[in-house]
Amino acid sequence: MIIGLLTAVAASACYGTGSVLQAVGSRKSARREAAAASTSGTTEHGGPSLSSTAKAAMTWEFMVGTVLDFVGFGLGALAARLLPLFLSQTVISANLVITALLGIKLLGIRLSRAEWSSIGVVCASLVMLATAAGSEGESRGSDAAHWWLLVVTVLLMGGGTLLVRRLGSRGAITAGLLSGLGFGAIGVGVRVLDGVDPFDPLALLADPALYAILVAGAVGMYLHTVALQIGSVNGATAALVVGETILPGILGVLWLGDSSRAGFLWLAIAGFVLAVAGAVAVAWFGEPDGTAGQAPDEEDGPHARHKDLART
Repeated sequence: MIIGLLTAVAASACYGTGSVLQAVGSRKSARREAAAASTSGTTEHGGPSLSSTAKAAMTWEFMVGTVLDFVGFGLGALAARLLPLFLSQTVISANLVITALLGIKLLGIRLSRAEWSSIGVVCASLVMLATAAGSEGESRGSDAAHWWLLVVTVLLMGGGTLLVRRLGSRGAITAGLLSGLGFGAIGVGVRVLDGVDPFDPLALLADPALYAILVAGAVGMYLHTVALQIGSVNGATAALVVGETILPGILGVLWLGDSSRAGFLWLAIAGFVLAVAGAVAVAWFGEPDGTAGQAPDEEDGPHARHKDLART
């Protein structure tokens, strides 16, 4: 249990730091396109085009953030094998706190009293969940369930991408939520994956859950990038937290046999609900665009800093 918790906390730190660095890279890329008066950066609905998303991904901040995401993915996969999903996914989702705190320094964000209170609720809920968590279930699901995971993941990620492109500039929270569902599907897929213990490459390659993980990871990363391009970093991350926490937690209990300690079910439910509510509150109480502090742009050198209004 202790090793699993430490692994989940480390994954959370990687994800939270990675999100802020990706937001820095996305905004730097957006400023470059604005300075060049580029007209190819948005779609007909006002959302970021594929080319603008690719340019954002080529900034050094975004690339470092992506490396941290991959490290976080590996640590999160290990945590999903060692802990009940409702605990591992919620601890990993605490990257929202790290995102908010780093955003103060790197994006010039100012947190309101309500946001600080919401972050405190998230932290308290994690303590409640850690106290209430029992052992993870032994079920890995039937072969048909693995195929269903793949089919639902493909439909959700494919349909979600089309929806976000249709929503355009209004699709930040939707993109964040869908990326969270994708990352949640990764957690479920890793948990049920065949051929891991003991290692059997043929069984691994034959398992539909492996391809659900690959689809969810690739499209989830793209949708997360879009959310950071057009929305607030705290709001996009909060939506991601809701997506990657609720569904895996429910599936872990109903499908995989995860459970709480005897007599602590009420504490597990309360901690789960408070964690999600705290994450939603961070997004709800976030400052409107343009009212946060100003973040310096390092591109202009040490003697001339261009100021950019950082959004929460």
